[in-house]
Amino acid sequence: MAKITRIKASDGPSKKEEADEPAITRKKVIVKDKKSEKAKRKDKKAAEKRVTTEKRTNKNPFILFRPFVYLGRYIRDSWRELRQVRWPNRKATWKMVLAVLVYTAIFVIFISLLDLFFTWLFNLILG
Repeated sequence: MAKITRIKASDGPSKKEEADEPAITRKKVIVKDKKSEKAKRKDKKAAEKRVTTEKRTNKNPFILFRPFVYLGRYIRDSWRELRQVRWPNRKATWKMVLAVLVYTAIFVIFISLLDLFFTWLFNLILG
């Protein structure tokens, strides 16, 4: 929570008021920060979720069921990761495909030239 102190000055107190109380009065105003409250609630939910998953993972399943449990966990965790992926749009996908094809073509030419050079070199040495 953010604490804000509001200072209010009076217009010009009389001498009698100066003796009784100061010219500047301070009032504490508490402003609720919605973002920090949301973040706190989110952190609290995440902590609760961690506790429940820790309780769940601490159980030792029967030895015959372990492979299925591990497979289920793998699939669940993989699905969670896939939901976090930011997939490219069609235009970006085609740009990347074109870049891969150009890169592949350049290396095919480079390796073919190396192969021709070494074939020529070995034929020169051995033949």
